[in-house]
Amino acid sequence: MEKDTRDKWDSPTQFVLACVSYAVGLGNVWRFPYLCQMHGGGGFLIPYLLMLLLEGVPLFYLELAIGQKMRLGSIGAWTAINPYLGGLGLASVVTSVYLCLYYNIINAWSFWYLFHSFQDALPWAACPINANRTGPIEECERATPTQYFFYRETLNISSSIEENGGIHTGQALCFLLAWLITYLFIVKGVKSTGKVVYFTATFPYVVLLIYLIRGITLHGAINGVKYMFTPRMEQLANPTTWINAATQIFFSLGLGFGSLIAFASYNQYHNNFERQAIVVSLINSGTSIFSCIVTFAIYGFKATVNYENCLERTRTLLLNAFSLAEDSITMDNIFEWVTKLNTTYPEQIADLQDKLEVCNLERELNTAVEGTGLAFIVYSEAIKNMPLPQLWSVLYFFMLLLLGMGSMLGNVTAIITPLQDFKVVSHMSHELLNGVVCLLCFLLGLGFTTTSGNYWFAMFNDYGATFSLLFIVLIEVTIISYYYGIKRFEKDIEDMLGHRPNWYWKIMWAGVSPLLLIGLFIFYIVNYIQGGTPTYQAWNKDLGKSEQTDYPGFGQAFIGLLLVSSVSCIPLTALYVFCQKRGQQKQEKQQRTVGTAEASGLDREEN
Repeated sequence: MEKDTRDKWDSPTQFVLACVSYAVGLGNVWRFPYLCQMHGGGGFLIPYLLMLLLEGVPLFYLELAIGQKMRLGSIGAWTAINPYLGGLGLASVVTSVYLCLYYNIINAWSFWYLFHSFQDALPWAACPINANRTGPIEECERATPTQYFFYRETLNISSSIEENGGIHTGQALCFLLAWLITYLFIVKGVKSTGKVVYFTATFPYVVLLIYLIRGITLHGAINGVKYMFTPRMEQLANPTTWINAATQIFFSLGLGFGSLIAFASYNQYHNNFERQAIVVSLINSGTSIFSCIVTFAIYGFKATVNYENCLERTRTLLLNAFSLAEDSITMDNIFEWVTKLNTTYPEQIADLQDKLEVCNLERELNTAVEGTGLAFIVYSEAIKNMPLPQLWSVLYFFMLLLLGMGSMLGNVTAIITPLQDFKVVSHMSHELLNGVVCLLCFLLGLGFTTTSGNYWFAMFNDYGATFSLLFIVLIEVTIISYYYGIKRFEKDIEDMLGHRPNWYWKIMWAGVSPLLLIGLFIFYIVNYIQGGTPTYQAWNKDLGKSEQTDYPGFGQAFIGLLLVSSVSCIPLTALYVFCQKRGQQKQEKQQRTVGTAEASGLDREEN
């Protein structure tokens, strides 16, 4: 494809919104609050913001610069730097394919919950009645209504990854809808994507703001917000805190997938990507903190409701056991009564020990949940207890949908843009190529809608991208700094921006960021080896909870394939280019030999 015919964003604003829509995703809502909860509340912001400066912004800047300079997708950009490096771009594409296969199933779940929110009573508010109409379904009683709705109604989950019971029709239809909308969003390339991002990048903030206003007015919300902003500085001495902060910055910005290179390739050549890299990075981290406040307000409400329900059950138990007046025990004096009754009637209290619950607000707040457990179970639990739960449910799952769809725009663009740079498919229309990619991803991803699909989803989520992205970005920054050369890269940036990058960027690229990535890479490998046999959370319907289970042999083999398949593109492509060049050299040498022989023969004939 000729450079002068390449599509372009209508304005720099479209590019910024596309990057925001891509970078600000589900991880900001369901991963960052979990990390804050696990690693010292407000204290976690110290390593998080430090890693943003040392790793996040410099690497974000670097990928935008590569894309804007080369004006090609990831494969073409790295091939232009050196044909042996084409595999680096191919590794990014393979990783993006893995992400696309499973990421849209989250959007399918959001559709499922959104459609079920338009009911008089939310279906996860109470347990359904069994077939005999004699009481609630046993599995739901053992778990909770929200867990039952997610694991049984939404996933119809099997008891292990080895049991497969076919496709869940409802989920397959929602999955199809998610891919149809993804296709419509990208059907004409950046021309359609550029229009869509005005909505997908901004409306989630409207919903978050509404939720913030509603959240802080909920009963007990202040308990959650206080918990978040109360720093536990001792966590800063924990190496895992710093590792998780670096990892969160790395993945929340979407580095290594090739999406940023693809987006930047549609910029005007002299676009000020330096300012945009800083703005998008700050917006992304600001959104994480903002959504964290909203989440902890909801946490506080849910924890307070659970705590007060526990107190009420204890109060009722004591009133009935000791035949006390109804108003004698209140929420405020219940612990005093337990102490008093334990002193006066120790034997009776001892008999009640099996029924007496330990009610502790701090313990409720300490219950850390991430991922789908937070997004589809904890939030659903809180929403059902709000006034007008249907309204808040629709708003919440619509926001999740927009966050997921916004990220999908970048994920699919990371696949399509490099393909369009190949002469073989460059003559295909946007509509046809985008349709083929979306259709293939839909068909390959249907396995996630089966009864064991959630276990495969967890496998792809845990192993499909982490290892490969760390390796890809480490190679990227090393190649630019030590092969392509910082001085040459500086000149490229000066050619685009009119000035060279300052000392901060050069120090980060040449030293700090590579060292951090090497540390993360080593930590990941050591952690994987020391972890022993990989495990997953299998749903036990008899107990009504998830249990940690070892992956079977085929699961472990597939994990190995996921870890190796993308990064192996780098050496294999280099080997292919080497063999191809060697073959060409041999062919040229043979042609020269034949030409020389023919010339000698002609000379003899003339003589």
